Amino acid sequence: MKAVVYKGDGQVVLEERPMPKIIDERDAIVEVTLTTICSSDIHIKHGAVPRAVPDTILGHEFVGRVLEVGKAVKKFKPGDRVSVNVETFCGECFFCRRGFVNNCTDKNGGWALGCRIDGGQAEYARIPFADNGLTLIPDNVTDEQALFNGDILSTGYWAAKIGEIKPADTVAVIGAGPTGLCTMMCAGLYTPAKIIAIDTDEYRLELAKKQGLADIIFVSGRDNPEEEIKKLTDGRGADVVFEVAGGKDTFQMAWKLARPNANVVVVAMYEETQMLPLPDMYGKNLVFKTGGVDGNFCQEIMDLTACGKLNAKCLITHRCRLDEIMDAYSVFENKQDNVIKYAITI
Repeated sequence: MKAVVYKGDGQVVLEERPMPKIIDERDAIVEVTLTTICSSDIHIKHGAVPRAVPDTILGHEFVGRVLEVGKAVKKFKPGDRVSVNVETFCGECFFCRRGFVNNCTDKNGGWALGCRIDGGQAEYARIPFADNGLTLIPDNVTDEQALFNGDILSTGYWAAKIGEIKPADTVAVIGAGPTGLCTMMCAGLYTPAKIIAIDTDEYRLELAKKQGLADIIFVSGRDNPEEEIKKLTDGRGADVVFEVAGGKDTFQMAWKLARPNANVVVVAMYEETQMLPLPDMYGKNLVFKTGGVDGNFCQEIMDLTACGKLNAKCLITHRCRLDEIMDAYSVFENKQDNVIKYAITI
């Protein structure tokens, strides 16, 4: 089968690989129908994910049909349409039982697909702990609507949940890339007074406003978001800030935008160490929440998609076939042609 493989040292190639097989009775084999490229794949390529294993098939955000299941799989059968969770988790360990599936203690627990074990930028993929790692796609939800269910939409949903947004809050989201847009989409479920989007890319900001994901947009470098947000909040600052950009200065921007006693949720992955300037922020009494997504809300997200409350299809700006994916990698990595997300047909 054809697959996109991380070879190490900044090299990603499309090559022939053997078909996956069931290794554990809790596995399923999924025939991939639609996949995509994530910013995390670019981080892997650049060596910014230390746990990534060279010679691994990339891809952790995809949908398909169940081809085969192990004898211990109870929830799924061949032919089922499914989305795949970015997280692999046993469901039984200390962390899983408390909902912290990103820290599952199984050897393949947490973010493994497309990082430490073969993922879904391929014709077929093996899904460990399939009863936990798959979500059934209802008949009224298309593959494109379900594509982001298990990763960036899960990330946005998790971030909005831990942000503890209250009705009529002012929410600031730094970064209008795919995950930032999903964070805005999910923050809207909590009825804030306004969602403010901040980015350097005017096209992405206009998309956020056009799709109703943001009420107010600021272009970093042209506008002064800190001053403007204080004007909008009687000098206080934002009630909740989501840092989803991962830029050189965006972590510092995040805590400065926050009002005293606010929640600052750090969703972004960084390629450089960030500094927490405690003397400068002394007295603001901020709460920081950080980490990788606990992807255990996939069924809730699918239900919200099925009833029309969430629809991330608007993020798809480009489409191609698997044999064109290396060109797509170039476009996506270099942010060409106003790309947000690809839908890659297998």
